[in-house]
Amino acid sequence: MAAAQNNAKKLHFGMIMTVYLFGIFMGALDTGIVTPARTIIQNNLNVSDKTGIWMITIYTLAYAASIPVMGKLADRFGRKYIYITSILLFGVGSLFCGLSQNFGSFAVLLIARSVQAIGGGGIMPVATAEFGTIFPQEKRGMALGLVGGVYGIANIFGASVGSAILSLFGTNNWQLIFYVNVPISLFVIIAGLVFLPNTRIESTKKIDAFGILLIVLMVLSLLYGLKNIDFFNFAQTIKELSVYPFLIAFVLLLPLFIWAEKRADDPVMNLSYFVNFRIVITLLVSIVSGIILMGVIFVPQFSENALHIASGGGGYFVIILGVFAGIGAPFSGRLTDRIGAKLVLTGGVLLSIAGSLFLMFVTIPSPSFVTVFVSLMLIGLGVGFTMGAPLNYMMLSHTKPEESNSALATLSLVRSIGTAIAPAVMVAFIAHAGGNIQGNIMNLLPKEVSVPALPYAQELTQKMTELKSDPSMKDKLAGLTFPDLNAMTTVKIDMNGSSAKVPADVIELMKTSDVTNITARTKTFASRMFDLTTPSVISDITSGVQKGIDAMQSNRSDLAGQLKDMKKAVSGVTTGITQMRKAVSGIDAGLTGLNQAVTQQKSALKQMSALYAQMAAMAQSGAFGQAMGGAAGAGFSILDMIPPAVRSQIPQSVLDQLKSIKTPAELKAKIDALQSAIHTLEGKIASMKGQRAQLVKSIDETTQKKTGLESAVSGMNSAIKDMDTTISEMQTLKGAVPGAFKQGEQNYLTEIQNRSTQIESSYQSTLNVGFWQIYLTTSIFALAALLLLLIYREKRKKALR
Repeated sequence: MAAAQNNAKKLHFGMIMTVYLFGIFMGALDTGIVTPARTIIQNNLNVSDKTGIWMITIYTLAYAASIPVMGKLADRFGRKYIYITSILLFGVGSLFCGLSQNFGSFAVLLIARSVQAIGGGGIMPVATAEFGTIFPQEKRGMALGLVGGVYGIANIFGASVGSAILSLFGTNNWQLIFYVNVPISLFVIIAGLVFLPNTRIESTKKIDAFGILLIVLMVLSLLYGLKNIDFFNFAQTIKELSVYPFLIAFVLLLPLFIWAEKRADDPVMNLSYFVNFRIVITLLVSIVSGIILMGVIFVPQFSENALHIASGGGGYFVIILGVFAGIGAPFSGRLTDRIGAKLVLTGGVLLSIAGSLFLMFVTIPSPSFVTVFVSLMLIGLGVGFTMGAPLNYMMLSHTKPEESNSALATLSLVRSIGTAIAPAVMVAFIAHAGGNIQGNIMNLLPKEVSVPALPYAQELTQKMTELKSDPSMKDKLAGLTFPDLNAMTTVKIDMNGSSAKVPADVIELMKTSDVTNITARTKTFASRMFDLTTPSVISDITSGVQKGIDAMQSNRSDLAGQLKDMKKAVSGVTTGITQMRKAVSGIDAGLTGLNQAVTQQKSALKQMSALYAQMAAMAQSGAFGQAMGGAAGAGFSILDMIPPAVRSQIPQSVLDQLKSIKTPAELKAKIDALQSAIHTLEGKIASMKGQRAQLVKSIDETTQKKTGLESAVSGMNSAIKDMDTTISEMQTLKGAVPGAFKQGEQNYLTEIQNRSTQIESSYQSTLNVGFWQIYLTTSIFALAALLLLLIYREKRKKALR
């Protein structure tokens, strides 16, 4: 049998342990150190979320694929040089991961991460194999316990260290999370070259290149396919191109790999492992241990949710878990040396179950620092016991010493399957629980918002009702739909009904919320929804009010035009009345003149008639002839016959008419003419009185019409003034609408703040459903591991070399 070759000089176990543990710590730390920087890196290198996730995915895949290959190469070429080569690859990969920021190249980062992962895949199995073979049997369990403890603690603290580096040096210096590996790598390489023995198996068998190729392809296909399955939407995601082709490839490659390994001189994986009952149980328990370990990922988030701590603060609670994992790992190694791996592993599984059950049934219902501490203490001890010595010890106890590298590589590989599948399922629990948060919180939000009453709302609503019932306005306002202003004091709110309109950044804000900021972010959500929905509502209201304003202004314009015409009519009527009154005055003046003329004429007629009667009497007595005869020579006229006393009573105008009359016949003719003239004048007087009476009647009628027009003008003025007031009130109301809704929004946000306790409680309890499912899952798998251990039969202790 080939023998392991070591340096003849005395081994420095302390330095050997230091060199290997530094490498294990560095490799395990880097599995999570990049997680908090992922979004920072992808934004800096200008790639999307979908592309950015590959900086983690490619490391996981390359790491898992390299494990069996590096283990087999260590068997062939020696652990020292494969380990140092692995550290060198890891260090170079880390260096170029950091330099990718200077290059500004995501492709460089991916290539460098692959190189990192290939190196990382050779660190754990080689170191574990060395600890399991070169240390004395009585100290082997302790040594393997240290390996598991350092690996577990580094896994746990990876994300926290990444966050700490970003906090200390700033997000613009994210390359430092990779550069931190370079000095450690240099130390390990130099110390390794000096102190590590080159344990290797002498073999002349041909290396299984085809098997190595097949197992790399199989591991990549299986893990990539499994990582892309959403186990809550299994039926759909199994049909996706990122899943089923890779799983089919694994299924097709599996029989080819089995065939190749059976024909290989030195197979990369010993297929006999899978027909050895004890080894199969060991491998199955290893898968379960990987699943249990992944429950640790959610400790920070659970602690934050349980204790109302802001995101990022929960990382400190990982220290509790890490401390107890660090205590449990070496202690489990010492116990393994004393009581055997089965009992120690059983104890670790029981501790994991106890921690998960305590968390589910005590911490979640009654969260406090004490209950969280107890949960993490139990889980940490469980991780320390299960990830420490027992599994490595069990694997080595059932394999040949010369197969130790490949055996432990196989163990690491199957554990990687558990660590690859578990997060996909567990994240789905949180995602599905988180998916209910928004709906549950929306159900807690007020269903209506109080909006301050708008100014003049009651008056304007009543006014518009009155105007629409006014026959003169009914037709003009027939098409106007005026908003119900009285109904605006309470507005129904349906945030769920508006979810389709929520901007992506607000959705992301709600998704990344925690129990400490969920109320504030809910207020931000509500405020953004108000910003999205109220403009259209405000626009509808102000548009309706503006239509009312436009209609009122249009009617005011029409009324103003009518008023102008009406005032012109009043002015015209007033002018007409004035002219008619002037005409009446003219007629009155004419009547006065005519009446005076008639009076004079009648007076002359009376005098002439009296004179004529006198002359007729004289004629009968013969006296007239004598008078005439005696006066003929002296230029006789009728006037001569009138006594002076009488003559003084006769108007001068009559006397003037009598001067030319000498005979009674002439006087009689004059009397007849005068009577005719009087009759004519009296006719004119009668006509003028008729005209005057008609004018007076027209004046009365026109005055009444004027009074009506003036009343209409007054009414129109009053209507226009009323319209101006209404328009002013509408404009005031329109201007007050945005402010009213803003106040309504403030009222709504205040009510949300008042319900903050309910909102936080709902957030906490909803997310706790996901945590409950996660730790129920770890409990179930831990129970499965316990059942496997019950049927496991441990070998008696014997030398492994």
